[in-house]
Amino acid sequence: MKRLLSCWLLTWTCLSSQAQGRMVRLDIGREAAQLPVYTLTQPNAVATVILLPGGDGGSGKVVDGQPTSKNFLTRSRELFFAENFNVLVAFRATDLPGLDYDYRVSAAHMQELAAVVRHAKQLSDAPVWLVGTSRGTVSGTAAALALPPGEVQGLVLTASVTSKKTGAIATQQIGRIRVPTLVVHHRYDACKICVPHEAARITHGLTSAPFKKFLMLEGGSNPVGDPCEAEHWHGFINHEKETVQLIGQWIKTPNN
Repeated sequence: MKRLLSCWLLTWTCLSSQAQGRMVRLDIGREAAQLPVYTLTQPNAVATVILLPGGDGGSGKVVDGQPTSKNFLTRSRELFFAENFNVLVAFRATDLPGLDYDYRVSAAHMQELAAVVRHAKQLSDAPVWLVGTSRGTVSGTAAALALPPGEVQGLVLTASVTSKKTGAIATQQIGRIRVPTLVVHHRYDACKICVPHEAARITHGLTSAPFKKFLMLEGGSNPVGDPCEAEHWHGFINHEKETVQLIGQWIKTPNN
């Protein structure tokens, strides 16, 4: 009985430690530069999601090992974990002041994201999905096109960049994307470069995706600040749980 109790306590301790997550720094082949990735893993995860935040790609101040960025994906990392996913939040490299649009479609950035995918595969055999929001959709789309076939098994684009910027989704060769792709947008997103009715047309260009779907959401409350920032409709404010649950359901059964 004591042995069983000890085993149970050991297992619980391991799971608790994993749920707390940790920040790792990946080698990206540039002198004095590393890529910070916040990592949450769990046994028997059904998928690994690589979350690609928008804006400048920063983590915010790291407090007790936790990123404090208010970006939709960063602040929702535990919700993705609750969907039985491993979660990797990929932030900008330490030698960069920010992740602008041009850099997000660059070969250097694709090498960074390839390193994150390799790390994900070292952690688990679970299928890997890229999940981007706002500027992170530029990165996710570019990576889905640039990475070798089989490296990632799916793509999710939330609050997509639709126009006026380098790497806007429809300006990339999305007809070549051959993985299941989910596009999620908020009906009241007022960001001028992430227009809801333009986002609704993204799936029309995904002619090679085996499964594709567009979701227009309406829930949430109390948007504040810049309409292109994370605490407005653009960031699915106060609708995070429901949004992540819908994403999680589709990742698990993309043929529905």
